[in-house]
Amino acid sequence: MSCWVPGCPALGMCRGLAALPITCLERAKDLKTRLGSLLHPPELRHRIGTSSKLQLGSRRRDSSREVLEWRESFDQLLKSKSGVTAFHTFLKTEFSEENLDFWLACEDFKKTRSKTKLASKANRIFEEFVQNEAPREVNIDHETREITRKNLSGATSACFNEAQAKTRTLMEKDSYPRFLKSTSYQDMTKQATSRSISKRSHT
Repeated sequence: MSCWVPGCPALGMCRGLAALPITCLERAKDLKTRLGSLLHPPELRHRIGTSSKLQLGSRRRDSSREVLEWRESFDQLLKSKSGVTAFHTFLKTEFSEENLDFWLACEDFKKTRSKTKLASKANRIFEEFVQNEAPREVNIDHETREITRKNLSGATSACFNEAQAKTRTLMEKDSYPRFLKSTSYQDMTKQATSRSISKRSHT
């Protein structure tokens, strides 16, 4: 509150507030906040609390179900953002995360609509993952590498399809089974299963 009119009562009040220590003002703000929450009717406070708990419980149930679905198929794992993150973390321990990074780069590449961007992205992906002695070279055969190189001359959204399919098969047959047997995933499934059992016991 402020007032520049001489003799205004608000002017004296402002001067009085300015003279108060900062801690007093902070305590006053804190008290106001607490009083504001108390002003909500009890039934409204209950609804707000219950709603937040229900949302949290729903998220936990969804994530538990999702974790257990990852073992159903490699497709289920790749459909899940948290599944891809967990798998990527595992691949890092095996120093083979470039396979998943290449697969993800190809998925992003397919969404590109601009022909100019398509060509530049294609070259960048090829140089990073596909060409011989690339910084993050993926494990594909020479024939697939050469087919992909030729595809770059007239880059389309399908120019990495064969290389991406080979990399995906490699992950599905090799890395994915090891991920399912890994300690990290086993721990996640135990937690997910215990949450599911706990949920059933409370219903």
